[in-house]
Amino acid sequence: MVLDKGLSYDEVVLGRRSIRGFLQKPVPRALIEEVLHLAMRAPSSLNTQPWNFSVVTGAPLDRIRAENTRRTLEGVPESREFRKFEVYEGAHRERQVDIAKQLFAAMDIAREDKPKRQDWVLRGFRQFDAPVSIVVTYDRALFGGDIAPFDCGAVTTALVNAAWSRGLGCVINSQGIMQSPVVREYAQIADDQVIMICVAMGWPDDSFPANAVVSRRKSVEEAARFIGFDA
Repeated sequence: MVLDKGLSYDEVVLGRRSIRGFLQKPVPRALIEEVLHLAMRAPSSLNTQPWNFSVVTGAPLDRIRAENTRRTLEGVPESREFRKFEVYEGAHRERQVDIAKQLFAAMDIAREDKPKRQDWVLRGFRQFDAPVSIVVTYDRALFGGDIAPFDCGAVTTALVNAAWSRGLGCVINSQGIMQSPVVREYAQIADDQVIMICVAMGWPDDSFPANAVVSRRKSVEEAARFIGFDA
């Protein structure tokens, strides 16, 4: 496959941000295939490449949105297929709250405005009304270990960066697969696959306020220790 040159690596990594508002404009299949081709150069343990992708658009995606929303409003318990950490505390909770404050400020959502807050939550279950959702799965034969989910994280990071290099925006979205039976049915995901995550994808809507939010990141000094280097 011959690929067009896009942005430099630095421009992609430093410029990319999560996109939560999309233009209602189709994304060509050929462009998605190009993005996946790039993403699948991600490393994996022993080159096992456990990942698979169900790329959903149109009527099937609309059905997923509708059923996710209905179930959520009716209080149907979530059924994600991966383990999650229940309660964040300390610095992790502070970062979670910080990004929520940034997004709510951008969207003018007051703390006491319950209708707006609920609508924001439901946007996640609707996969942010993106024209494309890519459901990342891995082979059930590998279920129970941590390596396959780790590899899926690597390919998902590569996916959102590759998309950005081609002018597309993404947000990695676990709300979109909270009702896994819905996603499995309408995305026609086989039983031999475990649903890991989904990625909402499309053309960024530059007028959508939350799209301008850039999450604050910890510094290298905070995150890294250097052992054995000369002073």
